[in-house]
Amino acid sequence: MPRRLSTYLKETYGEKIYRLSLSSGCTCPNRDGSIVTPDGKKLTKGCTFCSEQGSGEFAAKIAPIDVQIEDAKARIKQKTGAKSFIAYFQSYTNTYGDVERLSRLYNETVDRDDIKILSLGTRPDCLGDDVMDMLAALNRKKPVWVELGLQTIHEETARKVDRGYELKVFEDAYRKLKEAGITVIVHIILGLPGETKDDMLETVRYLAGLEPVLDGIKIQNLQILRGTSVYDDYMREPFYVMSMEEYTDLVSECIALLPKKTVVHRMTGDGPRRLLEAPLWSLDKKRVLNMLNKKCNDFFS
Repeated sequence: MPRRLSTYLKETYGEKIYRLSLSSGCTCPNRDGSIVTPDGKKLTKGCTFCSEQGSGEFAAKIAPIDVQIEDAKARIKQKTGAKSFIAYFQSYTNTYGDVERLSRLYNETVDRDDIKILSLGTRPDCLGDDVMDMLAALNRKKPVWVELGLQTIHEETARKVDRGYELKVFEDAYRKLKEAGITVIVHIILGLPGETKDDMLETVRYLAGLEPVLDGIKIQNLQILRGTSVYDDYMREPFYVMSMEEYTDLVSECIALLPKKTVVHRMTGDGPRRLLEAPLWSLDKKRVLNMLNKKCNDFFS
């Protein structure tokens, strides 16, 4: 049976560790025109589901990293007595850009005593040798988590959402990261346009069968956000969006497929209220989590 993130952190560190959402100042290769699809399309808007903020609406504003961390800590400490933190760089592609600048930024981050883990959201096509050397060096200081945005294993869906790379690129990146001893967390989205329930479960079965065993997974429902290409598609020709009951049932089936060593980092997503068109039930995160916990609890160790 897989473990919840809270269980893993408590077992590993003996205390509760809180995530700080930070900004690295990176952009993304399918926003700056670096990626050209086989049919000649230059990608400049990101994946079709990705917002203008690169899925980082809740991240800190760009500022010196110590300022970002202290501001994020202050918000958390209003509600908790938090002392230890995960430095989470989520928005855009956090291994894309000048590696010397990124190395300085991330070293400054992990050199702080209050930062226990460095977590970087990125793409598998942005892990060149220089980046891998940087990650390996950082991992010798503090644990580094690399969060890969896979979303789906199905090539047709990947083309529809302008992911910009094929599954083999993910497989090569996964192998390199694991050989370097780096923790890998994979993001998937349930409910991408055109995918069936079997398609989504096939993605999870694929991840459950990876060798070495997958360290972690983040599962979330498709968020249809204003300003994205998928929003335009939805408004032009609405496609089916799962109900909360259907989604939570599907997540429980996904969790049941995962191996014992895999840690579940997320089971739902909550888009910003001002941008979210559908599904509106995801705004009631407490209710969604309660339903997920009820349906999935038996599948966790």
